[in-house]
Amino acid sequence: MHKKILKTLMLALVLFGTPAVAQQVPFNPWLQYVPQPTYTVPFFVPMLLGPQPKPQKPYTMRRVIPQQEKVQMMQMMLPIMTFFLRMDMADAMNYFARKYKAKEGLKFDEVKESLFLRANQLNFKFVGENLMWKDFRAVLGDEEAPRIEVYSFCDIAVGRDLLKIAPEFIVFLPCRIAIMEDADKNIWVLMLDWNMDWVAGFERQLGITDELWKGAIEINRKMDEIMRAAAEGEI
Repeated sequence: MHKKILKTLMLALVLFGTPAVAQQVPFNPWLQYVPQPTYTVPFFVPMLLGPQPKPQKPYTMRRVIPQQEKVQMMQMMLPIMTFFLRMDMADAMNYFARKYKAKEGLKFDEVKESLFLRANQLNFKFVGENLMWKDFRAVLGDEEAPRIEVYSFCDIAVGRDLLKIAPEFIVFLPCRIAIMEDADKNIWVLMLDWNMDWVAGFERQLGITDELWKGAIEINRKMDEIMRAAAEGEI
């Protein structure tokens, strides 16, 4: 599997790594005003040539990545997604979401009650909520908006250990679970899918300690249990 991924990335280098070939890529209206890179070698090539310096202290911020560099990375990845995988934005987001459909007959508040009960049983600390649908109606005047609520939870020990390795990880914290209605009034429970199996075998290279690995797996397990309990309406 890793060899296939590497081959795909190398193919992307050949196809999209230089301006001469990149001009063959269909016009992207969303990027028409983005300045073109002044260099032709993709930014990640130097990263493959040797190990990068490691921070010596916890909570050390890495370098600020220029927006131009991020644009180049996305421009390298988008052809793979859109041409080879035939994915649009909704397809891509679906890969990042873990979701469970609530059992038929359950009401929104019943799903919410089950979610909070299970979170409390697992000693998962509730730290905030975002009642988006109320803002849709009050601020935007959208009375047809379905009910959407996002709840934030935290495990301070694992959160601290993550931030010691990469303080930039703060953009993903705290952990969030959402309950929302879809177009057909079905109720769903969702969260960002950060399955640790994705990086299994690369713990050392990523700087993940055994304690952090176990803690992250346990948080993932608890969040999944909370979501399943909510979707089933368990008390």
